[in-house]
Amino acid sequence: MKTIFRNAFFAFAAVMITALAVAQGPGINYAKVQFIPQQLAPNVYILTGSPGADAGHPEAAGGRIGILAGPERVLMVDATYAPLSDRLAAAIKQINPGPIRFLIDTHYHPDHTGGNPNFAKMGALIFAREEVRQALVTPPPPAVLAAVGDAASWKDPERLPIVTYSAGAPVKIHFDGETVDLIPLPSGHTNGDTMIRFETANVIMIGDFYRNYGYPFVDATRGASFKGTLEAIDQLLGIADANTKLVPGHGSMPTLADVKAYRDMILDIRAKVQAMVANGSSLQQVIVAKLTAPYDAKVPGGTDPLPAGLGNSADRFVSALYAEAKATR
Repeated sequence: MKTIFRNAFFAFAAVMITALAVAQGPGINYAKVQFIPQQLAPNVYILTGSPGADAGHPEAAGGRIGILAGPERVLMVDATYAPLSDRLAAAIKQINPGPIRFLIDTHYHPDHTGGNPNFAKMGALIFAREEVRQALVTPPPPAVLAAVGDAASWKDPERLPIVTYSAGAPVKIHFDGETVDLIPLPSGHTNGDTMIRFETANVIMIGDFYRNYGYPFVDATRGASFKGTLEAIDQLLGIADANTKLVPGHGSMPTLADVKAYRDMILDIRAKVQAMVANGSSLQQVIVAKLTAPYDAKVPGGTDPLPAGLGNSADRFVSALYAEAKATR
C-alpha cells in the first residue's frame, strides 16, 4: 500500500514540476525585465527582476541574484534565465566593473541556473551541490523541456558546475575580506539546496525553501519534502540572529519572526491535512476544506491562479502535503 501511495505522490510531483517549468518558459516578457539593485552591506548587493514580466513569478521576474563585489572582482549567487544574461551582466558592471570570478547555484531550477553557461563563458567558475550537477546533466521529460523553452539549456556543456560538494560541512570561499559559507541543506525545495551566508556582512541568501509570495513549493521529483523544508528552516533559525539580513529567492525580505511564522504555518496546515488523511478524506475533500483560509490574507499571491490552469499555490501546497501524508502512511 505504501508503494501505491508513493507512486501517486511522485506522479503528482511530476505534474507540479511541469507546472513550474511552464511558469518559467513561455509567458516571460524578457524585454520588459530590468534589474533593481539593493545594497545590503558595503560589498554585498542583491538584484531583483522587475515585476509584471514573468507569469510564474509575477512579483519579480526570475530568482533573486546576490553579488559580492570585491575591489576588482565579483562573486555572484544564481544566474536567473538565460535570455537575461547580457542585461544582468550590465547591471552587475554598474556595481563593480571587474570580472565575475565565482557563480554559486542555490539549486537547479531554470530561474536560478538558466544563465550558467553564459556567465561561465565570461569566466565564472560555477559552484553547486553534486545533486544540482546531476539534475543539469539529466534532461527533464520532453514536455518539461518544451515548457522551459529558451529560459535554460540542458545541452550547453558550460551550464554544469565545475566545483561540486555534497551534504555535510559548509564549503568556505575566502574572497576579498569576506568569508562565504556554502551551506548544504536538507531536501526542502529540491534535493540540492544550498544556503549562502556572508559572514562579515551578516547576510544569508536563503534560496527557495522559504518564500512569502505564494505558498511553499517542494520539488518532489528531486526528493524534496515538507519534512526537509522544516529541517532547513530550523537550520536557518539556528545560524541567523536579529541583525541578519535574510534574502529569499522570491518574495520580500523577511525578519526572523516572519520565518518562524512561516514554519508554524506549515506545521499547522500539515497537521490538519494529516488528520484528514487519517480520517480517510480524499484529496478533493482536503482541497474543499480550504485549510489555508486563516493565512490567505497574509500570503500575497497565495490564491491567485497559477499558469497553465493548475489552480493556485494554496491548493498546490495542500495537495502536496496530502500526497506526502499518503506516501508516509
